Amino acid sequence: MIKNKKPNVLDYLNLRQPESAPTFFQYVYIPMQYNLEETIRRWIKDNLKGRFYVGRGLFNDKNGSLSERLQIGFEDPKELSYFTLACPHLKY
Repeated sequence: MIKNKKPNVLDYLNLRQPESAPTFFQYVYIPMQYNLEETIRRWIKDNLKGRFYVGRGLFNDKNGSLSERLQIGFEDPKELSYFTLACPHLKY
């Protein structure tokens, strides 16, 4: 696994992770599992360079019930594609 070797300016300025989900990010939603949120956040910090958002949310299922899912978003759509293909913590 390739890790970023250069320091990321966005990390030093605390601009890499917004507090709330921006509307212009591209998102993927996955079912919640134990301790998955922090594990994915750590993997993104180690392997990607751009801005991202990881947070929990309630979403309507097809049958009308509410379920808790993990909302993962990226400013750069290329990073979303790489994340869905390369992250070992996602099992579809």
